[in-house]
Amino acid sequence: MDVGTISLVLLIGLMLLLAIGMPLGLASAVLAVLVLVMKFEPALLTAPWDFGEGLLTGRFGSGPLNILSQKIFGLLTDYVLISIPLFIFMASLLERSGIAKSMYSSLNVWLSRTRGGIAIVTSIMAVIMAAMSGIIGGEVVLLGLIALPQMLRLGYDQNLAIGTICASGSLGTMIPPSIVLIIFGLITETSIKALFTAAFLPGFMLASFIIIYIIIRTQLNPALAPLPADDPNDPRGAEKAKLFGAFLAILAAGFSTALFLRALFFTVTGQNAVIANVDPITMGQPQHVWITAIAVAISLALIFFVFKTHRAKRGWAMGKGLVAPIVVIGVVLGSIYGGISGITEAAAMGVIAVFLISLFRGEASVELVWDSLMRTLKSTGTIIWVTIGAATLAGAYTIAGGPTYVANLIVSADLPTMGILLVMMLILLFMGAFMDWVGIVLLIIPVFLPIVQRLPIEEIGLFGTLQPKYLSVWFGVLFTMNMQVSFLSPPFGPAAFYLKSVAPPHISLTDIFKGFLPFICIQLAALSVLLIYPPIVEILLE
Repeated sequence: MDVGTISLVLLIGLMLLLAIGMPLGLASAVLAVLVLVMKFEPALLTAPWDFGEGLLTGRFGSGPLNILSQKIFGLLTDYVLISIPLFIFMASLLERSGIAKSMYSSLNVWLSRTRGGIAIVTSIMAVIMAAMSGIIGGEVVLLGLIALPQMLRLGYDQNLAIGTICASGSLGTMIPPSIVLIIFGLITETSIKALFTAAFLPGFMLASFIIIYIIIRTQLNPALAPLPADDPNDPRGAEKAKLFGAFLAILAAGFSTALFLRALFFTVTGQNAVIANVDPITMGQPQHVWITAIAVAISLALIFFVFKTHRAKRGWAMGKGLVAPIVVIGVVLGSIYGGISGITEAAAMGVIAVFLISLFRGEASVELVWDSLMRTLKSTGTIIWVTIGAATLAGAYTIAGGPTYVANLIVSADLPTMGILLVMMLILLFMGAFMDWVGIVLLIIPVFLPIVQRLPIEEIGLFGTLQPKYLSVWFGVLFTMNMQVSFLSPPFGPAAFYLKSVAPPHISLTDIFKGFLPFICIQLAALSVLLIYPPIVEILLE
C-alpha cells in the first residue's frame, strides 16, 4: 500500500480513536500495528487466514519488527530517562511540603503594597517552581490552592486571577529543567544541556511578558486588583528597600562562603591542578579562593556597617521563605552548569535536597514520602506508556517512509521558508489542542525536524542569522513554546482541568477558558519572537 494512503488512514484513525476516548498510548500502538500491516503485509487485511506467510509474520524478531523493537528498547534504556521520575518525585515533595507556602508568604511580604502584587507574586513563584522541578500540573494545582483563594478574597478580577495562575503555572514547559525539553532531546539526539541553556532567555522572556501585562493592565484599571488593607507595622518605601538589601546581602554572604569553602577544599587537596585536555573546575581554582573571600568580606560589611544587624534580622525573617527554593535551584541547575553532574544526577540531588529541607523544617514524614512516591508512579507510568505507544507509531511510520513522504509533500508545495514554518506551527497548535505533548513530540517531531534541517538556514527568521549547529536546539525551543500554548488551548487545555480540580465550585470550565484568552495572546507573541529572531537561543550558548 502506498505511503499517501497509509498517512490518510493514520490521520483519520488517530482522530477517531482519540475522539472515542481511547488512551493515546494504546491508540498509537494499535495504529502502529495497522501501519506495519498496510505497508509490509496487507494480505493480513484481505486474507487473514494466510497468517505467517508475509514479511511481518513469517519470521518473528526480524525485519521491520526487529528494527522497531530496537528503537523502543534504545529509548526506554536511555540513562537520561531516569531523570523524569526523579523530577516528578521532587515536584511532589515540594507540593506536599510547606516549602512552596513559605516562599509565597515571603514574596508577598515584599510586593504587598504593589498594584497587582499578588498576581505578580504568583508569576514569580511559578518561575521559581519551574526552575526547581520542570513539572506543570503540580504547579497549577499548587498555585490554585495557595494564590487563587487569596486573590479572590481581596477582590481581584476572576479572569485575571485564573489566567495568571494557569499561564504562569505552565511555565515549567519552557524553563529548565523542563521535562518537555528532556524528551525532545532524547527523541532527536539533541544536547539536553544545550536545550536547557537555549530555553533560559525565551522562558524568562515569556514570564516577563506575563508580569508586564499584569502591571500594565492593573495600572490602567486598578479595580482589577485592589490593594490589601493597610498594616501600620509594614515597612514602607526606603525602609523596605533597605530590608530587602539586607536580605540579599545575607544570601550573598552565604553563597560566597559556600563557594569559598569549595575553592579552598579543591586547592588544599590539589584536585584543581591543571591537566592537559581537561576542563578546569568551575569556580574551584586557586584564584577563586581570594575572589570569593573578598565577596564574603564585602557581604559582611554590607550587613554590619551599611544595613545594620537589626535590619538584617528583620529582613531575614521577612525573606527566609525564599532560601529553600534558592538552595534547590542552586543544587539542580548549579550542578548541571557547574559541570558537577549530568541531568539525571542533578535530579537525584534535587530530590535529596528537598527531602533534607523538609526534614529540617519538621515536615518530612512517611506519609509525605509515600504519597509523593504514589503520585510519581502514576505520572511516570502514564508518560512511559504514552512514550512506548507513540514511539512505536513514529517508528512504524518512519519505516514505512512516512517522514520522507510528508517532507516531499511540504517542500513541493513551493512555500517560502517562513510559510513552511508557519504551517508547522499551525499543525502543532492544532494538535496541541487535542493531544498530550508526549505524543506530539514522539509523533510529529521526527517528521518535522528533518524538513526544518533541509530549509535554507539564511531564510529562517526575519532578523539575524541562526548558526547551523544550533538549528535543532532552536526548533526544540520553538516546539516547547508551542506546547506552552497547548496547555491553555481549548477544548482540552490541561491547565484548565488542573485548576478546576481545586477551584471553588462557582468557577466553571467555561470561566477558566475565558480567563485564558489574553494569556494565549501573550504566549503567541513570545512564539512570534522566536520565529522572527531565532538567534535569541544562541545568546547564552556562545
